[in-house]
Amino acid sequence: MIRVLLADDQTLVRAAFAMLVGSDPDMEVVGEAATGLEAVALARSARADLVVMDIRMPELDGIEATRRIAADEDLAGVKVLVLTTYDTDEHVVEALRAGASGFLVKDTRPADLLAAIKTVAAGEALLSPGPTARLIARVLSAPRTPTASGGPEVLSDRERQVLGLVARGLNNTEIAETLGLSPLTAKTHVSRIMGRLGARDRAQLVIIAYESGLVVVAGGGADGN
Repeated sequence: MIRVLLADDQTLVRAAFAMLVGSDPDMEVVGEAATGLEAVALARSARADLVVMDIRMPELDGIEATRRIAADEDLAGVKVLVLTTYDTDEHVVEALRAGASGFLVKDTRPADLLAAIKTVAAGEALLSPGPTARLIARVLSAPRTPTASGGPEVLSDRERQVLGLVARGLNNTEIAETLGLSPLTAKTHVSRIMGRLGARDRAQLVIIAYESGLVVVAGGGADGN
């Protein structure tokens, strides 16, 4: 059972999401927050597994709320799925840098939202398709200071290959098929890479791959080196 916390300042939106999430036998709504501060507090007290977080909220916006959740050791297992009104919202990139595991636009089909919650809860990264993928690639392609754990240079050649495929959105099964590995070996590689780079989840691996230049933007899209 996935314990979901809904964070949105619009009562009707929360109610609609609550009905949708409650209709899935694998999920339950354990709290609703109208502000970013409430979201952070409820993530802890309600023992949520995943927070569906609106970016624009009063008192504390969704980006800072996500950052506080990601930085709290007691909430290490809590995933954040960010929702935004527009698929060209550059705040989405900052939300991913803050620790969000993925995002969707609010006009996503109900079935896709439920699938997204399950994907993120399972530890996969989720980046909304379409123009936003190109937005993320463009913004993240600007190099930034490496983390204390280092960048892809600390990885083996095989691990760099795997990281590049993760950044292109491939799941473990697809990575295994591409590289001629077993799914379990691919999963082991991803887990080891996360540990070496100090990444919270696969979304953070995507960020590291772009910002380090391992994956570059070419012709409006992203290509692996």
